[in-house]
Order: sequence, then C-alpha cells, then structure tokens
Amino acid sequence: MPDIRYVCLSDMHFGSETSLLTDLGAHGEAQPEQPSPVLRQLAKCLRKLIPDQDPGLKPALIINGDVLELALAQDNTAAMAFQQFIDLTMLDGEPLFSSILFNPGNHDHHLWETARETQFAEYVKGLAWEKSIEPAWHVSRIFKQHVESYFFNSLLKRHPRLKDLRINTAYPNFGLLDADRQKGVVFHHGHFTEEIYLLVSILKTMLFPGSEVPMDIWGIEGENFAWIDFFWSTLGRSGDAGVAVDRVYEKLQDKEQVKKLLHNLAEGLTEKYGSSAWPAHLLEEGFIELACNALVNGMGSLERHNTDVPLSEKSEEGLKHYIEWPLKNHIVSELGFSPEKLTFVFGHTHKPWQGVKNYEGYREPVLVYNSGGWVVDHVERDDKYGGAVILVDDNLDVVSLSMYKEEENEADYSVRVEEALRPGENESRLYSKIKERVDAHSDPWKAFSATVASEVRLRAQYLKERIARQSLPRTRQSPPPQA
Repeated sequence: MPDIRYVCLSDMHFGSETSLLTDLGAHGEAQPEQPSPVLRQLAKCLRKLIPDQDPGLKPALIINGDVLELALAQDNTAAMAFQQFIDLTMLDGEPLFSSILFNPGNHDHHLWETARETQFAEYVKGLAWEKSIEPAWHVSRIFKQHVESYFFNSLLKRHPRLKDLRINTAYPNFGLLDADRQKGVVFHHGHFTEEIYLLVSILKTMLFPGSEVPMDIWGIEGENFAWIDFFWSTLGRSGDAGVAVDRVYEKLQDKEQVKKLLHNLAEGLTEKYGSSAWPAHLLEEGFIELACNALVNGMGSLERHNTDVPLSEKSEEGLKHYIEWPLKNHIVSELGFSPEKLTFVFGHTHKPWQGVKNYEGYREPVLVYNSGGWVVDHVERDDKYGGAVILVDDNLDVVSLSMYKEEENEADYSVRVEEALRPGENESRLYSKIKERVDAHSDPWKAFSATVASEVRLRAQYLKERIARQSLPRTRQSPPPQA
C-alpha cells in the first residue's frame, strides 16, 4: 500500500513573471522555453519524496487552481511554462504521477469554461432533434468527475508518450472519500471565500432589495462566472492592454505609482471630455483623490495583500461561511449526508498554514490546510507567504510539506513537515514517514532552500523595477493561420 496516494499543488501561476516556477530572462521577462531553477529543484524533491513503485501505485496529482496564469500572461507563455513541469515530472525518467486532476481557480477559470462548454456541446450533439435541451451546468460533482480538460489534453497530445494521459477537471470542489464514506478530503481553490468573487450576486441584492446571494455553489458560480472569467482569466491576455492591466496590478502596492497612473488617466479624460462645465484642474484633482482611495483601499482589502496574519478576520468569516453553507450543501446534495471527519484544502491566498476549526453542520472539527503559492508579488519579503505541497495517504490523513516561506534572512529558509490534528489525535503514520524522508539539512531539500531563497530575492528586485517603469513591453500579435 503506498504511503502517498495524492499530491496537491496550487497557485503555480505558470507563465507569470512573478512565478518562481517560470524561468526568467536577463531582464526579468518570462522565458518559458526552459524550466526555472526552482522548478528543477522542486522536481528533484518530489522524486525523492515519492518512492519508486509500480505504475498502478503511483500517487495522483491534484492541481488545485491557478496552475496557469491566464489573468496576467499570454496563453502560449503559460502553456509552455506548464510543459516544463510536465517534462520534469512525467517525461524525465519514470512518470511521478498515475493521473492528474485539475480544479481551476480564478486565474485559470477560463479553462473550466472551455471544458464545460465543450462537454455541453457534446451533450447537445448527441441529443435527438425532438428532445428538449437541458440548461447548461456550471459545477461538477464533488466525488465523481467526468469532465475532460479540453485545453490541457490538447496540449498533452502533442507528445507521443503523453497521448494516453488525460487531465480531468472538477470545479469548484473536488473530494475524496474513504470506504465507509465517513472521512473525506475536499479541495477548493479558495476564491469563493472572498466577497469580491461574489460581486455580481452582491450587486443583484443592491439593485433588487429582497433578493439574496445564493447559498448553493451552482447558484454562486452561475451568477458570477462571467465576472470571474472576464477579470481574472481574460482581461490580462488582451494584447498590449492586458500588459497594462498587469502593470497596474503590480503598481497598486506603491501609492505614489498609483497616483502617477491616475494622473495620466485624469489628464487624458480632461483633454478628451473636459469643458467649461468641468474645469480641467477640478476634474483631474477630484478624480485622482477618489480613484486613488478606491483602488488602493479596495485592492488592499484582498486577502493576498493582507500581511498581518495568515488569514484575516474577514477571510476567516468567508471561509466559515463557504464550508458551512455552499460546500456543505454541495456535499449533502450528492451524498445525502456530511462525512463525520472532513479535511478542507485550499490555496489562493499564497499564505500556507494549517489549523483546526469548529463549523456548524459537521460532527467533528474540520482540519483546514492552505497550500500557499509559488509567486513573489510583494517587494518586501514576509514569512507569512510561501508554498507547500499537500500530501494525502490511503487513510485520507493529510500532511503539509512546507517548502518555503519568504524569510527575511535567507539562511532561515528550510523545508518543514507539518500536520493539523483534532483534540486527542496522535501524529499520523503519514506524518512519521514523511518526517523520516525529509532531511532539511541535506540535498535535495537543502539545495531547494538555497535556490528558492535566491530566486525570491531576484523576483522581488525585478518586481520593484517593473513597478517603477513607466513604459510597457509590446506583446506579439499574429493573424490566423493560412489555409
């Protein structure tokens, strides 16, 4: 029986200049034709972690959202960077994983849209002409997933050794159950724990008093999918304008840079629309003051920008609400009950942690794990940010392998094995085995820590330079292929 049955990674953001897993050129631009130093070292650690065993006993890989950066990078850049990961884990020697399950996040939400629309088109194609067409669905089942990832599978078919590998998609929840169906692990990217991803539903309640935000996940996704798809999976890929969106996002952490951007925007509006009724200086000054406050304060409220604690009070409330209502309703709709013991795994915040939470509707306390992320999107290092690998065994015990945190002192970077336990529980067998296997003071773990410390510093420096830069690089656009 294998000791590791599932490996979960999230927030890899392949293609982004801020991703530690995307290689960079001499000037800090994404260079996806080869693997980054951190990706190389991570692959070595995974091969050390996962013992050699028969193909049927190899663990499955769960990539829990934001694997591709589709909000702030071009499709081809993200795809080629992801290919480097596949090369190192599935083609460089024996494949590490028996299968791959993809649970999209907000930054690669569009891949869910293409998968579900392709499946719906296949359903319609196979329907008799006189039959009624059922409404399109917006979520998959938790414990059984049958939706192929159209984009990923098209990508994999390009390599002769990968033609039989299929990446299935679940969204927005994917779950595992033990044989007695009393113990479960549920994976969710984590974006629905923040109100901004419910924006359309919230606006609906403002426009039509008496209406409510849905309490089930199919209602939430059904109302908000277009908003999520537009802002986090489409806008940033819109040619040179998309590059501008990326730069604005990065500059939001520097108020002076935001003021410069808004000054330029206000001048442009004044020149185009200013009149005697709206004197230029009043339009410009008023716009700058209002827009700057709205943008800086609004973006600062997002969990990824909260540097005080691993999870803010507001996000704690969002997490509690999601687990007690949309998630519980999704589980009960499928099983008819909620498992006695539940572990919830999410990412999204880029701040890895684990804990024990008491939630209504669950007989036992819920174990919660956050897998962090693999990007450097702050100039100043903060040890609340980092990346982890979540491991699950056949008993559905869960362990977090904390690969790095953004320590101020580079000598403090170290790989750690961590586990959340309910009151009265002892360390799991999985925890003991991983502790024996991971020696932070020897390679490949030591080499990984040294590499990631150096690369975090380098990316923070490149980010600082991009924030200060006023010009934009141009994206390469191309016409459709000739017949």
